Amino acid sequence: MKLPFPLQESEKVLLICRRHWIYLWPRLVLEALIAVLPVVALFIVLRWADALDGVALKIAAAVSLVWLAIWGVRMFFIKYRYDNDLWTITDQRIIDSFRSSPFSLKMTTADLIDIVDTAMERSGILATMLNYGDIRCETAGERQDISLPAVPRPSEVHALIDKERDRERRNVYRGDEVTQSTPVQ
Repeated sequence: MKLPFPLQESEKVLLICRRHWIYLWPRLVLEALIAVLPVVALFIVLRWADALDGVALKIAAAVSLVWLAIWGVRMFFIKYRYDNDLWTITDQRIIDSFRSSPFSLKMTTADLIDIVDTAMERSGILATMLNYGDIRCETAGERQDISLPAVPRPSEVHALIDKERDRERRNVYRGDEVTQSTPVQ
């Protein structure tokens, strides 16, 4: 998968996730129904009124095509936004990237070492049955906190973040990064 950002030197991607499918497919089905039902109703009314002939048919078909095209574009962008709302967990950082269109990118990153606290919440019958929930990562200082809403398998993702954060801290406290940044005299 092509990421919308470059990886740092020797950085490895551990997990790429996005919102649970429940946030996409029911909405797309509803949008499709909203798109198709008026078209069907229009042709039913025209047939009932016995006006489904030459000019009326051409006008109804043209209006229907425009209507369906508008809703098709809407559905394309709903799917596009879903596919491009990514949370990437690497061995060095967490990246929250979002593209609302091909011409925009919003990205927030937090180094694992800067994550002070993490929390996982799964509430509700649907979230419990489908195993999705929210993860919040608080960062040190003035950096923006990172939130992963409605992520599938939140317990596993939360455990991965904690494990990698602890590994990064052990590396720093063991002196791996201190010796690299200390000049040799």
